[in-house]
Amino acid sequence: MSMMGEMTFFLGATCLCARYQAKPTEKHLKEVKRIFRYLRGIVNTGLWYSKDYCFELTGFSNVDYVGCKDTFKSTFGEAQFLGEKLVSWSSKKQDCMALSTAEAEYVSLSACCAQVLWMRTQLTDFGFHFNKIPIYCDSKSSIAISCNLVQHSRTKHIAVRYHFVKEHVEKDRFNYLVRRLGMRSLSPQELERLAKSQ
Repeated sequence: MSMMGEMTFFLGATCLCARYQAKPTEKHLKEVKRIFRYLRGIVNTGLWYSKDYCFELTGFSNVDYVGCKDTFKSTFGEAQFLGEKLVSWSSKKQDCMALSTAEAEYVSLSACCAQVLWMRTQLTDFGFHFNKIPIYCDSKSSIAISCNLVQHSRTKHIAVRYHFVKEHVEKDRFNYLVRRLGMRSLSPQELERLAKSQ
């Protein structure tokens, strides 16, 4: 398994166990012990960032629609890269109940764009300027919603706070790229191919 795959699995397992910390069962404690065994085995492992000069900001967004069988909420994941280096990532259960995969993907895309905009602001302070930042997403519907400035009857139920992304699309801050990502870890070769396909 790749380093990214292991990290994704570890974070997913940890987040899942954290949901049940108020009333853990024997099964949950067994999983926590498994996580600690895993951590004991990789104590000398870390991320290695080699020196290179590619400094392009890129974002990835995806969602597992209705992934939580207890609450029927979706879990979204996002990752941001500077060049080939992973610098920010997140996996979280969505705060809202999505009525469709398009809505769940749109909420995820909104969170990814918010993180990318924050990073863009921070990097601008250091003299790096980014426009048309590539955002990879596997939902054509959520991209269409964010690119369409007209509010349609089928998207009126989506909370207004997620629509800020439309303003930034209009200002040409993002360049959406549709890729079949899935809720799986990407191998280093796949990440390299995705980065070169821009």
